[in-house]
Amino acid sequence: MKKTFILLAVFLVSAFFNTTNDLSAIESEGDKKTEKKVITACDGETQVVLNDVAKDEVMSREKAQEVAAMLMATYQQQKKYQSTKFTRRDSLIWDRELKAMIEEGYKWFHDPSLGTNGISCDMCHPDAVDTHPETYPKFQIQLKRIALLRDMINWCIENPMEGKPLKEDDPRMKAMEAYIIWARAKQDPRPEGKILNPGKR
Repeated sequence: MKKTFILLAVFLVSAFFNTTNDLSAIESEGDKKTEKKVITACDGETQVVLNDVAKDEVMSREKAQEVAAMLMATYQQQKKYQSTKFTRRDSLIWDRELKAMIEEGYKWFHDPSLGTNGISCDMCHPDAVDTHPETYPKFQIQLKRIALLRDMINWCIENPMEGKPLKEDDPRMKAMEAYIIWARAKQDPRPEGKILNPGKR
């Protein structure tokens, strides 16, 4: 019975990927990407090439949902037959880059040059205490709107520190967010404080 089920499952998967389908045509060397719409999955690698959709065409919701399902099926199928492709060296590199970003955030968190009056973030929030990154987004009374962590970082820069706000994609902003989240996850002794897990993949 078990063997029959496995054979049936293999047949269905095989049929799914071999059926002539307008969505099919998983990328091959001969495909002309410039003339077809190519959709790339979130892993940055899995792709499907659509033969019946123009490169700049906006798909209907039904069509887009169908393509998304095809993309995920392709991804899951490829993942099924792959052993982990990440090595210990990869992990060491990622950990090193994360550490560097956190250290960069620590530096700016302690740097009064973000303001104009000599105050730095750590003077009110030593070791990032009372920053509560796990509670964002939330309504902030002083902003009178829903705020993200970065909004409050800028509020502190503009008010207690009397500086100019950072752009959302400013590397200093990203680094400070990384440092604050890391510090909170490492320091909070409460079980719910461990929900955050910076660097988890």
